[in-house]
Amino acid sequence: MKNYKVMSFLTLANLFWAGNYIFGKYVVAEMTPVQMTFIRWLIAVLLLFPLSGYLEKPNWKNVWKEWKILLTLSVLGILGYNILLYEALRFTTPLNAALVNSINPALIALLAIWLLKEKLSPLNGFGMFVSLIGVLLVLTRGHLLHIFQIHYNTGDLLMLAAITVWSFYTLIGRKMKRVPPIAATAVSATLGLIVLFPFFLLSGFSFQLNPSAVIGIFYIALFPSVCSFVFWNSAIREIGASRAGIFLNLLTVFTALLSLLLGEAVTTPQIIGGLLVIAGVYLTNWKGGRRSIAGESLRSKNASGK
Repeated sequence: MKNYKVMSFLTLANLFWAGNYIFGKYVVAEMTPVQMTFIRWLIAVLLLFPLSGYLEKPNWKNVWKEWKILLTLSVLGILGYNILLYEALRFTTPLNAALVNSINPALIALLAIWLLKEKLSPLNGFGMFVSLIGVLLVLTRGHLLHIFQIHYNTGDLLMLAAITVWSFYTLIGRKMKRVPPIAATAVSATLGLIVLFPFFLLSGFSFQLNPSAVIGIFYIALFPSVCSFVFWNSAIREIGASRAGIFLNLLTVFTALLSLLLGEAVTTPQIIGGLLVIAGVYLTNWKGGRRSIAGESLRSKNASGK
């Protein structure tokens, strides 16, 4: 695959993920997070199974044998992350959610050090600190000295919970190297739908949705859940997860640009905080092991269609 094609695939994958934040904000006004997650993955699995069969040709019997760990990944990544994300979007802006999400690679690195005993260089540690300052700038709206005195936005705190869930999902997902990624996502999503089905039935879902909600949910099901996943995995086979890791920062950039196009204000503390997060993530994942952790984070992002 030519280099420009790889770059295009990585760019489009993050653009579509940014759209998940933007469209999610509008759809959550019409549907509950449980309803959004269920409908999104119901549509997505109808595409993921044939895509996996065509691109990966997996042994489905062997894939289903891994149902226990796939169920765990489903509860964390398919259900937990997405429900928390959509719930967060009820209270905060898509840009703030994306900015908080930007600390995810640094959090994964920290948990890998704690749980997997991986090493952290002084530069990596400094990068983690810079990312933390950036997120605190966003959460406190630029008033760092008021960190213990303000009432935090519920949506921002829910996003912190979401990326924590995602971090554990990522660390567990690194054990799934024997299962083709699209097949693993298809089965995980199916298991997630089974778990979520009773809650969906009790949610009072109405099929009388306005056109914008219908367009939004189909966008979320098709582009972030399926297209980003296929694009990312096609590109990552060519350049590897480590080199692709830095492209995650485009998610925040695209979310900011889309927010501006839709008329939302972007404040100076958000800009400064976002730049600090991006710089911190880059430093945290600089050199060898730390960059591979960011790569693992991005590789597994596709399994829940961020």
